[in-house]
Amino acid sequence: MTDNPARLREFRVSVPDATIDRIIGRVRQYQFPPSPIDEGDAWSYGVNSAWLRGLCEYWTGGYDWRAAEARLNRYPQYLVDLDGVDLHFVKVYGESGGSRPLLLLHGWPGSHYEFWDLVDRLTFPSRHGGTSGDAFDIVLPSLPGYGFSGSPSRPVGPRTAAHLMNRLMVDVLGFETYMVQGGDWGAVVGAWMGCDYIEHCAALHLNMIGWRPTPEDTGAGDLGEEQSIRKAMTAERPRLAYAVQQAAHPQTLGLALHDSPVGAAAWILDRFHDWTDLTDRTIDQVYSRDTLLTNVMIYLVTGHIATSLWAYRGNAEERAVFSDGIRCKTPTAVARFPYEYIASTPPRSWVERYFNLVRWTEMPSGGHFAALERPDLLLSDLQAFARQAYAPPR
Repeated sequence: MTDNPARLREFRVSVPDATIDRIIGRVRQYQFPPSPIDEGDAWSYGVNSAWLRGLCEYWTGGYDWRAAEARLNRYPQYLVDLDGVDLHFVKVYGESGGSRPLLLLHGWPGSHYEFWDLVDRLTFPSRHGGTSGDAFDIVLPSLPGYGFSGSPSRPVGPRTAAHLMNRLMVDVLGFETYMVQGGDWGAVVGAWMGCDYIEHCAALHLNMIGWRPTPEDTGAGDLGEEQSIRKAMTAERPRLAYAVQQAAHPQTLGLALHDSPVGAAAWILDRFHDWTDLTDRTIDQVYSRDTLLTNVMIYLVTGHIATSLWAYRGNAEERAVFSDGIRCKTPTAVARFPYEYIASTPPRSWVERYFNLVRWTEMPSGGHFAALERPDLLLSDLQAFARQAYAPPR
């Protein structure tokens, strides 16, 4: 494994004061609309306005972007031009000395920052009570149009993103084989990597199944599977309104959110609330205000809240789905978190038809944002799968 240093440009997060001042100024100037008289502390109408008011007060009076920026600069990061897109990524080679590469893929409305508290535990497990044999070498990119990556000239879907991620790992960083972990869009991109680049993608760990059943593919005579899939599809349909809008008219929504920090925060954090396991904790007990705001600010300081929506349109335009006879043959592990609301995990029998499933873990708790909600569970399952299925570079 050898990097191609001529192609890499070192990168540090450094946002101009004027950008931060403009964002904070817009938050201060925001005029809240009326809220329903029966809203109370509930989120039944969407993001709770009293909760958001309190967050905005902290945003303008207590949140420190410069401290967040220093945290974001903790690990080495780079830019590389791939197919005309400046791809941003963090690279941390740990105790394995470059021999166990792991690509970590985020989705929407998250960012590469979701994995931040796991990076050191993944790369130097012996510092945290683990063993050096479980160490990975982390590559943590921002997907095209997200975070500190550049944007494509028009919407691209997850299969195109998979091509760029494989180029990053093989052509730029020189890995012959690698492992992928992903949720949300990261799970879809990872699935395409496992499908299209099986000679390089040696193992795939998913905490969401992005490839979805259709009404025409509900069990092939298996009544139990069919009933399970139809029940899940019925339950998740009301929660997919956001995705329909982002796929159909991403620019309409993007234009509304681009210059409204509070509007962007409301749109993003409503998803965080609804997709998080809140059975025994509140959103404030699961996430710190700094964590939520840093994730929002990554979208705002880069101006990528609008382009992040393009992935939904790109996915629709690619029209490449499992029903075309495609199967992911890469050894795959699924960590099934019970409160994965937005893409309820299909029955194991369905997953086995479209993935080379070698591990299935029923998690006791947790939802969509596994790395933030239940980092210990995700870490232990990922390490266990790597011991079972990871293939060293050939």
